[in-house]
Amino acid sequence: MVKILSIGNSFSQDSHKWLHKLAEKNNFDLHAVNLYIGGCSLEQHWNEYKNGSADYDLEINGGSAIRKISLTEALETDTYDVITLQQASRHSGVPQSYYPYIVELADVVRRAQPQAQLMFIKTWAYEIDSTHPGFDLYNKSQDEMYRRICDCSELVAKLINARIIPTGDVIQTLRREVPEFDYSNGGMSLCRDGFHLLMNYGRYAAAATMYRAVTGNKIKVTEFENFDVDLMNKIVTVVEKVIEE
Repeated sequence: MVKILSIGNSFSQDSHKWLHKLAEKNNFDLHAVNLYIGGCSLEQHWNEYKNGSADYDLEINGGSAIRKISLTEALETDTYDVITLQQASRHSGVPQSYYPYIVELADVVRRAQPQAQLMFIKTWAYEIDSTHPGFDLYNKSQDEMYRRICDCSELVAKLINARIIPTGDVIQTLRREVPEFDYSNGGMSLCRDGFHLLMNYGRYAAAATMYRAVTGNKIKVTEFENFDVDLMNKIVTVVEKVIEE
């Protein structure tokens, strides 16, 4: 069994929704835990840890919250193979928002779980017509936001010596290379509200990226909910391409 803990927010919630089920469909034993506070930034995660606050929703295998938990309790009550960090979406392309919080959090994680591999989730740029106020930081440009997320992710991953889970790359590649997801040209948006991922294919893409990056296993496309198999195959093809680059 592989156990994953994400210290996250609604974007890690998107990544986790179908992760356990996708692993099951691929005959792989995976246990996924998400610590959720909506819009939680690295600075807030650090303050939550310092204050010992039990403000996180404990979500297991893509399900609803079970109870409230603190970061300290989560790190002390189970052993994980992979622990992920990420920045809040609005700050994901703002380099000064990461330091010193991600360094401090990485140190906390490594002291508590020295056996775990630390990974960084590279989040995605907002939709081209997003009304999220954080989009103003990027001049309401998806291309600018994506470029700045790329720059920050590379810098931060080196800073804390963590592997990147390239979810943002997969989402942007799907937008650019798969006509069904080319929203700028009449395709469906991979975002359901301009920034969170579409409940079906957006979240499936995020889960497939995390599964492939964490386990190293190729993804077998099988019947999944009521999703279109052809679209799932196109998503998995892009995931493989991005992971292997």
